Amino acid sequence: MNFLRGVMGGQSAGPQHTEAETIQKLCDRVASSTLLDDRRNAVRALKSLSKKYRLEVGIQAMEHLIHVLQTDRSDSEIIGYALDTLYNIISNDEEEEVEENSTRQSEDLGSQFTEIFIKQPENVTLLLSLLEEFDFHVRWPGVKLLTSLLKQLGPQVQQIILVSPMGVSRLMDLLADSREVIRNDGVLLLQALTRSNGAIQKIVAFENAFERLLDIITEEGNSDGGIVVEDCLILLQNLLKNNNSNQNFFKEGSYIQRMKPWFHVGDENSGWSAQKVTNLHVMLQLVRVLVSPTNPPGATSSCQKAMFQCGLLQQLCTILMATGVPADILTETINTVSEVIRGYQVNQDYFASVNAPSNPPRPAIVVLLMSMVNERQPFVLRCAVLYCFQCFLYKNQKGQGEIVSTLLPSTIDATGNSVSAGQLLCGGLFSTDSLSNWCAAVALAHALQENATQKEQLLRVQLATSIGNPPVSLLQQCTNILSQGSKIQTRVGLLMLLCTWLSNCPIAVTHFLHNSANVPFLTGQIAENLGEEEQLVQGLCALLLGISIYFNDNSLESYMKEKLKQLIEKRIGKENFIEKLGFISKHELYSRASQKPQPNFPSPEYMIFDHEFTKLVKELEGVITKAIYKSSEEDKKEEEVKKTLEQHDSIVTHYKNMIREQDLQLEELKQQISTLKCQNEQLQTAVTQQVSQIQQHKDQYNLLKVQLGKDNQHQGSYSDGTQVNGVQPEEVGRLREEIEELKSNQELLQSQLAEKDSLIENLKSSQASPGTNEQSSAPASARDSEQIAELKQELTTLKSQLNSQSVEITRLQAEKQELLRKTETFAKSAPAPGESEAGTAAKATDVEGRLSALLQETKELKNEIKALSEERSAIKEQLDASNSTIAILQNEKNKLEMDVTDSKKEQDDLLVLLADQDQKIFSLKNKLKELGHPVEEEDELESGDQDDEEDEDEDDGKDQGPMI
Repeated sequence: MNFLRGVMGGQSAGPQHTEAETIQKLCDRVASSTLLDDRRNAVRALKSLSKKYRLEVGIQAMEHLIHVLQTDRSDSEIIGYALDTLYNIISNDEEEEVEENSTRQSEDLGSQFTEIFIKQPENVTLLLSLLEEFDFHVRWPGVKLLTSLLKQLGPQVQQIILVSPMGVSRLMDLLADSREVIRNDGVLLLQALTRSNGAIQKIVAFENAFERLLDIITEEGNSDGGIVVEDCLILLQNLLKNNNSNQNFFKEGSYIQRMKPWFHVGDENSGWSAQKVTNLHVMLQLVRVLVSPTNPPGATSSCQKAMFQCGLLQQLCTILMATGVPADILTETINTVSEVIRGYQVNQDYFASVNAPSNPPRPAIVVLLMSMVNERQPFVLRCAVLYCFQCFLYKNQKGQGEIVSTLLPSTIDATGNSVSAGQLLCGGLFSTDSLSNWCAAVALAHALQENATQKEQLLRVQLATSIGNPPVSLLQQCTNILSQGSKIQTRVGLLMLLCTWLSNCPIAVTHFLHNSANVPFLTGQIAENLGEEEQLVQGLCALLLGISIYFNDNSLESYMKEKLKQLIEKRIGKENFIEKLGFISKHELYSRASQKPQPNFPSPEYMIFDHEFTKLVKELEGVITKAIYKSSEEDKKEEEVKKTLEQHDSIVTHYKNMIREQDLQLEELKQQISTLKCQNEQLQTAVTQQVSQIQQHKDQYNLLKVQLGKDNQHQGSYSDGTQVNGVQPEEVGRLREEIEELKSNQELLQSQLAEKDSLIENLKSSQASPGTNEQSSAPASARDSEQIAELKQELTTLKSQLNSQSVEITRLQAEKQELLRKTETFAKSAPAPGESEAGTAAKATDVEGRLSALLQETKELKNEIKALSEERSAIKEQLDASNSTIAILQNEKNKLEMDVTDSKKEQDDLLVLLADQDQKIFSLKNKLKELGHPVEEEDELESGDQDDEEDEDEDDGKDQGPMI
């Protein structure tokens, strides 16, 4: 507090001595009075003095006021007075102005007193706990005091609140307060709390802040609401700007859909109040926060998708084409639409389909371009339209093609009734307004960005310069205007267009070099020593000449790479050329343009560089420098390396395509296998059902048979046609027929199942490795497979022979019919000589003989095919029989092994039991001996037998008990 005492002592015009004594006495009453009413009156008096005598009250009373907050929590009135007094001390928003000589000193008091207050973090925690009180006289001044603390020393207070348990959650409860004044001031408090603190922003967002704020905006009337709507929108901006986690949470919570009603502006034009304009402006900025180019690409595209699906983009385009919209709202709407469509194909396609409500309807793009090339439009609006056009073409090759196609001869409207985007760009490119020249050149350059096809297409554009003169190409017209010495802004725009056009397009470079005046013009511009204003033009000319060297395919003998390098070395000098090239990136406006895609300039003279062009300069500056210093041999080596790389890439592409095709085939085979497996399972299920049905019918049949036998025994006198246990013999016969039919169905299904199994095995074997086939096949089955393969080969050969024979038979039959027809014709028309008739007859006989022979041969082949098929079937049956025999033998082997295992187990159990019995007998005999009971001879005999057995088993290592 020493510095405060110094400030107080240094004041020239302080309070009267009596006022200082009064403040001192009041502080003493607050500190020492035992009655609550006395303390309350003293704090009320301090509150009334705190605005006029802020410094004195702050120095003397702050500690006492904090003590009141700690000890008098039960009395809301004194707590309210204390909070109001602290607010008056700390806040700089006082109504009464202090004297002029102490104004600056008073402004510093807020931060100084705030520093004293938060020096004890417990004071902030105490203030947070007071906010839980519902009493208006406590809660409202507490909110104002905490807001003032955050305004004075935001980061320090934020850190204290962040580490305080449930600190942020307590503040979030303010948004649910039913009293509007507390809720509204709570929004202001959260604004100050969330400013530039990502951790607190995340906590506030996950405390359901989005839902509550959007509800407040809806309750207040969306864009027609008052300043509360603006405050909520600013708080939403704090939560979302540069916070990817909150942006994703906002999108996933479907809150983007709730933004659409904000932009229902209606048809009337009288409702644009100042607050509505402000609200809409902040709403548009909030949309831009979600789709900003600086956000991660994936997050931006997902928000763009959601905005199109919920109709938000359509609503923005409606405002864009509406009449009576204020200029600043229209400008911001254009910028917002730009970023909503930037780089997202679906939104770009929709924007291309939007038409203005004119007669006849015109595309929105054309209407916007008309504003861009109109010099009477506001500068910020023209910049916004240029940004919108750039965003429409960004990574949109389809849109680039549509713009360039409007310039081609085959698509230009001959009637002249409608103006196209390309014609507007050309008009702006060659107008007298330098800003229109620059905007049109940059817009046209974006139509060529990273699109070699459109660069080649634009070479076809021809312009009619004047009546009677032949048309010139667009490329030639650009160079003509460049050489005429127009304004710097125009020349910079044209040079940026030419550099973009010629980069990565050797054909365009050839067209440019084909005009013999272009290279001398560039070298002349670079070689001259001009002022600082012209240095940028010199740098761009050097860049254009470097592009003409680097992307030169050496198709023009007079302007090959090596000759152009020699020209630079003679007329300019390599070092001088590189120095002039470096003027571009050293320009003061270059770094500004490279920061953001949006062309945001304070005035037209700052409109020099385009953002995408700065990327091109950064990419080409180094490679052009290397190309200038390279020798011809290094160029040849580089070209060879390029060719090698291209060949390598083609080989890699070929193998990639092969792998892709094999993957597709493999997927198809897998699908076939899965389909066949499903069919197999279905057939097995059907077979199981049929078997169960057959078993049921068998059981019924056996039951009926038994009952029929019993009835025949008891009623032998009855005839065959009588009932048997209530069942007619005809029904028994019908049941037998059903059983037979079910048996045949079962056999049919089993045969189908066998076919499917074989097909599955064939597919598996085709995918399996050769090693697996060797392990799974026995020698006999391998020989059978070879025989089957040979038979299949023979069958294929015979079928091909049969087909060829059939073709020959058909041809001969046609020839026979033709001869018969000719014979009949000759017979009818005139008698032919005998020799001719004989020759014809002989020919017909020959044909019939050949035909008979072929028919006989065909018959023999068919018989042979039939025999081979039968032999194949027999081999297949043998193979199936051998497989079934192997399976049966394997099953029997498994059963025998199990029997042997069981027998061994039983034998071990018997041996254990026998050993237990022997042990028991031995113990009993010992007991008998101890009791003096004589052992019988049988026992001795048994013991002798045991002894003999013991001798026999000594070889096996088995010991019996001792003899008795």
